[in-house]
Amino acid sequence: MTSSSPSTGSPTWTGDSLGDQELQALLALLAEKRQFRLDNYKDRCIRRRIAKRLRAAGVTDLQDYLVRLANDDDELDALLATLSIHVSRFFRNPDTFRIIEQRVLPELCRRAWEDGRTHLRFWSVGCAGGEEPYSLALLIDELRPQGLQVDILGTDVSPVILKAARQGLYRRERLTEVPAAILDQYFSAEGDAFRLEPRIRGMVRFERHNLMAAGPLPAADMILCRNVLIYFSRSEQARVLAQFSDVLPVGGVLVLGRSEALSGDIRRCFYPEFPVERIYRRQQRTTLS
Repeated sequence: MTSSSPSTGSPTWTGDSLGDQELQALLALLAEKRQFRLDNYKDRCIRRRIAKRLRAAGVTDLQDYLVRLANDDDELDALLATLSIHVSRFFRNPDTFRIIEQRVLPELCRRAWEDGRTHLRFWSVGCAGGEEPYSLALLIDELRPQGLQVDILGTDVSPVILKAARQGLYRRERLTEVPAAILDQYFSAEGDAFRLEPRIRGMVRFERHNLMAAGPLPAADMILCRNVLIYFSRSEQARVLAQFSDVLPVGGVLVLGRSEALSGDIRRCFYPEFPVERIYRRQQRTTLS
């Protein structure tokens, strides 16, 4: 139920404010106009995030808001950005990035050189504000792999979040794990925030992509999909992981979040090279039942 703000008399929305009918109408609009389906997400989380957007948008009547969403793409994208899980920071889980820097990246480069390849492709799934793919770009810039062209792709479902990611401007709390030398070398202060230098930003391209939608996935030598699958049902997790195994070459790398793990038949496709950090290596081709 809603309560009113004493100063304005406008509703103070909470997750419990949304009736099932209104919730389903909101979700139907997102599915129809943005191909963003939330069937497998936790219901209470969805309701809380919708309520957050209702408060920010000053909504007083849900029916009026539904009409607005049907005709206002900017507001629809703002709601989508609120629903997307996009809290991150540079070098999140430093031990994971330390292994990527010291073990994974050199090994991928070595394999590429031995195979006579001239490029490596990296994909950050659910990249949020760009912190993860930019962290990878910083590691690669320090590594300076000779003779290899590197393509780093960051994808997210929200165009609003992707637009912010391209700007490369971050508040200090997003940079707590960045070493001081890296901060000094690659960032410049702008007021109370820091902007990543254009050369590093240019190493990453951002595109809108929805894992829940049908369609081919981009090929990659390493896929980082951390803290994304936890919001999917088991069946959807299995589907997405099978697709990852199809686009990764033998020897390719999959990095999941600390609270995520492989289960079921998909485990036959990957070797847990660094299990604590949820870093897996693609094995020889296996046909899943």
